[in-house]
Amino acid sequence: MMHLLPSCLLLVMYLCCLTTAWQITPNNHIHRSWQLLVNIGSLHQSSSLFLSAASSGPNDGQECGAATPLTTNNNGASQDLSNLAAPETLHRKPRAGDIVTFTLLRFQPIVNKENASTNHDMKPLFDTSGTLQLILHDGHHLPELHTLLSTMTPGETVRRAVIDGGHGPYRPELQFVLPIAQMGKSIDASLIKVGTELQLGEMTCRVVAVNEEEWICDANHVLAGVSYEVDVTLERVEGGIQEWGFVEKEDLGVNGRFRVGTFALGCFWGGELAYQRMPGVISTHVGYTQGHLPNPTYEEVCTGTTGHAEAIRLVYDPSIVSYRSLVQLGLDRLGDNVYKLNQVGNDRGTQYRHGFYYHDEEQREVVMEMLASLNVSDGKKVMTEVKKAQEFYMAEDYHQQYLFKGGQSAKKGSDETIRCYG
Repeated sequence: MMHLLPSCLLLVMYLCCLTTAWQITPNNHIHRSWQLLVNIGSLHQSSSLFLSAASSGPNDGQECGAATPLTTNNNGASQDLSNLAAPETLHRKPRAGDIVTFTLLRFQPIVNKENASTNHDMKPLFDTSGTLQLILHDGHHLPELHTLLSTMTPGETVRRAVIDGGHGPYRPELQFVLPIAQMGKSIDASLIKVGTELQLGEMTCRVVAVNEEEWICDANHVLAGVSYEVDVTLERVEGGIQEWGFVEKEDLGVNGRFRVGTFALGCFWGGELAYQRMPGVISTHVGYTQGHLPNPTYEEVCTGTTGHAEAIRLVYDPSIVSYRSLVQLGLDRLGDNVYKLNQVGNDRGTQYRHGFYYHDEEQREVVMEMLASLNVSDGKKVMTEVKKAQEFYMAEDYHQQYLFKGGQSAKKGSDETIRCYG
């Protein structure tokens, strides 16, 4: 019956069960070890889809998987589709899996004033203006934007629509007091300031007020209660991917104008975020491919016995980005790792092998030409795999857009360093 207790009572029980081992980490984040007599996992708040405040972790500041500076060959510009010749559109409301092109005319945050911890200087982690593309109900933006688009017809403009920020309502009962005297001498109270994050077991809270006797903490997500008022035009609807297992190019869009690419660049987190940022990339997913075991789990793949490689599969618009540019981005991230077998950076094993898995002959020719130019005279041999794409099995949900969910920007053209933490 413990799970039926009110949240406020759970917090009281939670705070009564603490030990006194504090750990101070960089960027004003403080972690404390707690012993729990109750399960308060439901109080854990999800990661931000909009927050760009400084985050920290065991590899904070370390570039994720990129051996050379990130190069996207897109001049750092935001995606702009307004001047493209409009292809044929389906004259109906979009359905799940359709590729939709839409223009965000306005995207204005509406902040719940109850949430004192909201950072009003936040920068968005995804694009909030201009003409954009996404696969409906496939992630990559706020869920309620997908829902709104699903109600529209091509050419329709909706104004002053309010969509949820993705983190639910603000819950006042998740704000609580920590008496400084209760902390003893295990921590220097002068280190605690407004904005300091405390890690309480699985729950993160922020200090929102400090006085001589106590700290006021808030376990709500920083964006709880935030919504957005938007003006949006649905430009066009095109058929997209219905199943991700294996997709031939002619299955995508009106007249098959969209393409699929599959890339293995070692750990798939950093590579996925790099491709999310590239103009012309519509959708990304991480998963496992080129193996022999159907529907493998992450744990099974990590044993190295299933034959799978960690991979990124994406949908892109070749009228905006070429396959050659996508391959170049992968090679930029690999750097000298192209000469290493089953290794990228410190990650070793067949599951971390690098490869380009082509979906048609044109893609194969591009990859072979680009890799041939990397063979060097001192005997180094390119070890990057080039094979026909096989069945792609989606990785677990928590792996999808992992670094984006952890607070790193996925805006098109972003050149911020990609860091290996969530």
